Amino acid sequence: QVRLVESGGGLVQPGGSLGLSCAASGSFFSINAMGWYRQAPGKQRELVAAITSGGRTNYADSVKGRFTISRDNAKNTVYLQMNSLKPEDTAVYYCNADLARYYSDLYSYYWGQGTQVTVSS
Repeated sequence: QVRLVESGGGLVQPGGSLGLSCAASGSFFSINAMGWYRQAPGKQRELVAAITSGGRTNYADSVKGRFTISRDNAKNTVYLQMNSLKPEDTAVYYCNADLARYYSDLYSYYWGQGTQVTVSS
């Protein structure tokens, strides 16, 4: 069974910083991209940032210059460093991995349980 477990969410003031981590564990063959999505109340889930196994990154326009995604392939872990946080960043943040469970398996998305990030004074 594949598991993605997030940590690091919480309550921060506007302008503050927060770091998220997500580790993949269990049985799988290969991970391609990993990333972070978020979902605010009344809105659809949206991509925040993604990173390939080779280190290429992609960010939502709303977080460019403020958030940084990174990963440790040896540890199957992805990180999201969030700086200069704004109230509109408030959402549940979900870890994502595009992975194959075994040789010849199709790649598909797996999700963590989500962690709440609240930015408020």
